[in-house]
Amino acid sequence: MCGIVGAAARHNIVPVLLEGLQRLEYRGYDSCGLAVHEAGRLARLRTTQRVADLRAQAEGLQASTGICHTRWATHGAPATHNAHPMISRGELALVHNGIIENHDELRAELQGAGYEFESQTDTEVVAHLVHSLYRGDLFDAVQRAVARLRGAYAIAVLHTAEPEVVVGARAGSPLVLGQGDDGCYVASDALALAGSADRVAYLEEGDVVRIHPAGAQVVDAQRHPVERAWQPLQAYAGATELGPYRHYMQKEIFEQPRAVGDTLDGIESIGAGLFGDQAGVLGRIRRVLILACGTSHYAGSVARHWIEALARVPVDVEVASEYRTRDSVPDPDTLVVGVSQSGETADTLAALRHARSLGMQHQLAVCNVPGSAMMRECALSFATRAGVEIGVASTKAFTTQLVALFLLALTLAKLRGRLDEQQEQQHLQQLRHLPVALQAALATEPQIIAWAETFTRHENALFLGRGMHYPIALEGALKLKEISYIHAEAYPAGELKHGPLALVTDAMPVVVVAPNDALLDKLKSNLQEVRARGGRLYVLTDAGTRIDNTEGVHAIRLPEHYGLLSPVVHVVPLQLLAYHTAVARGTDVDKPRNLAKSVTVE
Repeated sequence: MCGIVGAAARHNIVPVLLEGLQRLEYRGYDSCGLAVHEAGRLARLRTTQRVADLRAQAEGLQASTGICHTRWATHGAPATHNAHPMISRGELALVHNGIIENHDELRAELQGAGYEFESQTDTEVVAHLVHSLYRGDLFDAVQRAVARLRGAYAIAVLHTAEPEVVVGARAGSPLVLGQGDDGCYVASDALALAGSADRVAYLEEGDVVRIHPAGAQVVDAQRHPVERAWQPLQAYAGATELGPYRHYMQKEIFEQPRAVGDTLDGIESIGAGLFGDQAGVLGRIRRVLILACGTSHYAGSVARHWIEALARVPVDVEVASEYRTRDSVPDPDTLVVGVSQSGETADTLAALRHARSLGMQHQLAVCNVPGSAMMRECALSFATRAGVEIGVASTKAFTTQLVALFLLALTLAKLRGRLDEQQEQQHLQQLRHLPVALQAALATEPQIIAWAETFTRHENALFLGRGMHYPIALEGALKLKEISYIHAEAYPAGELKHGPLALVTDAMPVVVVAPNDALLDKLKSNLQEVRARGGRLYVLTDAGTRIDNTEGVHAIRLPEHYGLLSPVVHVVPLQLLAYHTAVARGTDVDKPRNLAKSVTVE
């Protein structure tokens, strides 16, 4: 859930480390630090402030080999003594992402061998373990150390006896290898290496890598030498530039028309080929199981409505972290769909692997990172083209996931003879029109700002929706709580009188997603239930609903109803509401407290 950058080069790498670390700030962190080889010793800097403070501390520091880290606390409080890198006996420095499950027994063993611990972290255990196994070859020591670890990790290690070497390893947490003209690099995310490396290779589960200025060596989990495929490093020009926007989240909200257009680019017809060479299996599956977390789970919940309505295929949507905790009934004819922005979400990866262990081999990844673990592990895949998303609260990654899942629904329908050519072209035309519809939704920003001025004075909010818009209400509530810290929850509007109505007063703003669909009349009855209790309604609606601004009712009307794709459009004003409420409350919009962008621990 945090960031690693390591470098071994023939030039000063301190600016490279700090620039890479700054690019990983979007992942969320509560401390940061770096360690470099300097004149035969390890120089370490740590802070519980931002990377900018670390940069100030590093003024004048020069080195050609080093590692750095942003930490999101798991074991031990967010404090300087728990910040990475961890040092073992002044000779070895180590940074770590993940959680080591057997750290207690290893700690007891190492204490018995005379090692003293200065932190409460599981990471310091790994540092001392590698040091205890060092016999003049850091690459070998790390290989022997990771063989004793249980849990998830990505690590990068230095030793004073090998001043040109960094050793990295990964299992359950991502690590990418990079190479440029004058050095080699490791990082949690290829974005950190843009401008330094010109090509990257994604390390596989269990890999250990040794980097030095002239190149890299990789061994697999069985300690056999292997080659990992190199690919050009994607250009990230403009990804970290704010331009005219105040925050990355605002920029990414407004990039959604472009992101959706890019995701649809080149798609002229619906067919199994959209999902890979082995997608012929889509015509034979009997069920769909969608596994995801957080915002991606809500995308899957919308997709359930689409797939069942269009393809008449039954769909289950599971929270990935819960899927493995019960004794489920496997079906080998199920298509298992993993949905993730990063493709490295630990719970979703673990759920997919669990499903495979039960015999469900037909797996599809919907993801925004083509080289991610999820995309590599699943036989079928669809890469959304949202571009780099830096704000912790997902926006454009969510809407492009919805587009990908709608294409899946259409494909399953076509393969079952439920989508004729005329219907296919109508749906494609509607998809191509989505960027225009999203622009119209973005044009509601001035009205949303007025709503936000009211919301900032409240500590609770209720969101309502029906049918395929209930997951959109859930997503709106999640966005508001994530970045404004207002307690918000969502309910199917029909459940209002089964409990939540007890909370409704004039101090509880109620947000309603109310498109002009078949459920509108029932939803209007739910609005009346709120008004009868003195509640104040904030209604997102569209053409023909006859929901107008009246006493206690604040309505924003989108210019057209968008049918099955309405959820993609209606989520945009909810994103804007969360954003502008957070801005008015003065929170850290892009890096909300306690949250991380890429959740790589279970």
